[in-house]
Amino acid sequence: MNEKRPIREKETKLIHFLLKHLNLDPDQYFVSDLVEEYEGGKMGSISLGGNADAYAGDLIQVEYMDSDETPVVITLTHDDQNQLLDLDFWKIDFSRLIEYPVPDKIIFK
Repeated sequence: MNEKRPIREKETKLIHFLLKHLNLDPDQYFVSDLVEEYEGGKMGSISLGGNADAYAGDLIQVEYMDSDETPVVITLTHDDQNQLLDLDFWKIDFSRLIEYPVPDKIIFK
């Protein structure tokens, strides 16, 4: 992983949107002011803190169509203490994320 950096407003908005879709109160889930990027930020995945050794599963998995029409799977995970762990992006062709997803472009499956 890389050095920690401040969380971006668009990342916080997406996390809160996903939690609200699950009928979870975003105020009940601590989102650190500092995050770490995976893969140098290529796909947009970030570590939200939590205990990586205590992964407890996915809270939600949604899709997004990047501006190059390539599907992106977005997963919000948590640890066994119910702390947010990762906001993970997987672009199916492994290319760089072009446009960061906004809530109105999220596809629920």
